[in-house]
Amino acid sequence: MMNELTKNDIYEAQITGFTSQGAGVCHIEGRAVFVPGALPEELWRVRIVKVTRTAVWGRGEELLLPSPARMEPICPAFGKCGGCTAMHMTYDQELQFKLERVNDALRRIGGLSLQADSILGAPQQEGYRNKAIYNFAPGPVCGFYRARSHEVIPARRCYLQPPSFDQAADALLQWMKENDIPAYDECTGKGAVRHLFLRRTAEDFAACIVSAAPLPESAVSVLRAACPELTGVLLCENRTKGNTVLDGSIRLLWGRDTVEETLCGATFELSPLTFFQVNTQQAEALYSLVGEYTEPAGKTVLDLYCGAGTIGLSIARDAARLIGSDIVPSAIENAKRNAAKNGVKNTEYFCGDAKDVAQRLAADGLHPDVIITDPPRKGMDRQVLDAIVSMSPERIIYVSCDPATLSRDLNHLTKMGYTAEKCRAVDMFPRTYHVETICALSLEK
Repeated sequence: MMNELTKNDIYEAQITGFTSQGAGVCHIEGRAVFVPGALPEELWRVRIVKVTRTAVWGRGEELLLPSPARMEPICPAFGKCGGCTAMHMTYDQELQFKLERVNDALRRIGGLSLQADSILGAPQQEGYRNKAIYNFAPGPVCGFYRARSHEVIPARRCYLQPPSFDQAADALLQWMKENDIPAYDECTGKGAVRHLFLRRTAEDFAACIVSAAPLPESAVSVLRAACPELTGVLLCENRTKGNTVLDGSIRLLWGRDTVEETLCGATFELSPLTFFQVNTQQAEALYSLVGEYTEPAGKTVLDLYCGAGTIGLSIARDAARLIGSDIVPSAIENAKRNAAKNGVKNTEYFCGDAKDVAQRLAADGLHPDVIITDPPRKGMDRQVLDAIVSMSPERIIYVSCDPATLSRDLNHLTKMGYTAEKCRAVDMFPRTYHVETICALSLEK
């Protein structure tokens, strides 16, 4: 008979695997216990900290036998900040974890025999992000949220961002302290500065201050002095109580309100609200795989959740016709300008929710040869999936940043007459538990 696990009891346990978010897993008294920071093959003294009917959480009290894959995190905020979750393991171990995460989801959630046989690792594991959001809280302090909370963990240096991002955030924080500019307080709704949104490309660098109140113009000169390479400074006046960062009106304070990036031989204009992969180098590799899986020559391609048109425009020259849709108006405007900028004339773009656009195109009798879909982390709802199926594309190329929702949606598509043929994992987010996956499905004849 199994003993009941009780909070604060301590056990000696062998770590045998990972959870989907990178915590170690061991088994104590017949229960799976999740231990953040523990690695497979390690022996730990584990304190039970939370017991529910469905899950048990533990805390590693003493590492008795470390894994050969363990390494010392370079960031002092590791384990507190909710950004990095894999900085304590070698990169080979991280890639193995991510590949297993994808394949476990495909098997367990998707009910698929298909497995990704490899993962494309990132040549650069630090300083790779082209976009960042720094959060501010009363103090004032600047940093990143603790996992599953809005508690700001102060951080003067983030190793996933280029140093210029830290310089900009630190300059704004010091300016706030010197000029008695308060940070926004989520509890009271009072204060001013909430976030600093940064986006950088090879040539451009834009900073958007998110504030609940007007700010002195000196904020611009402070940022420009700290980062002479800045090409634009914007202000987003966000007075809402929600947690959407860029909510409310955005206006240009100085310079240009967009940045340009070159990807797969095409040039893209990006506004603050436009989605763009955070790892430019790996995005090129991912989009090359999209082209390989799509085989676009002479075909009509529908690009759902198209953002600024990056995926579709990377293959548009080979396609007969490209149709894109996105719910963000500025993204669609970017996509239209990007098509014109790159001399691509076989494109059409529609602004609207993916469900509504897909249903309208299906009702109009559109039968694309290929549908590319790159939805947000929550995946696609049933109506979008059904509208896709009603258009009977020969192939569906699904790009996903969440193996669980990808597998759920693949399960539905396979029940509706599609076969999942091949997939590949791509490490777009080194030192975190996130992983990108691309999957190709074909219509059963």
